[in-house]
Amino acid sequence: MDDPRSALLAERARNERLLADVERSMRDVSDARQDANSDDEHDPEGATLAWERGSLGAVRDDARQRIRQVDAALARLDAGTYGRCAVGGEPIPEARLAAVPWAATCVAHA
Repeated sequence: MDDPRSALLAERARNERLLADVERSMRDVSDARQDANSDDEHDPEGATLAWERGSLGAVRDDARQRIRQVDAALARLDAGTYGRCAVGGEPIPEARLAAVPWAATCVAHA
């Protein structure tokens, strides 16, 4: 990979946008819930809103995790250890880094 920093920064920016969008959607779901019946068992919208909130929460958590992974990869790049397996120290194959620039391990240790 010629310039991993640009790929990492692009991935970070993409996940920051995703996180902002998801948090906005979660607020919308929460606002919709405020006007709904508080009895989920008898409220036909209750299960739908709960499912939407749970799904959005999973996407939010994934975006936060990816940002942490990218930040760790940027730190490895600055430290000069980027592209080395965090477990065994061997080089991470170029193809893996091209597909997953934030990868911290080789395929064998993934």
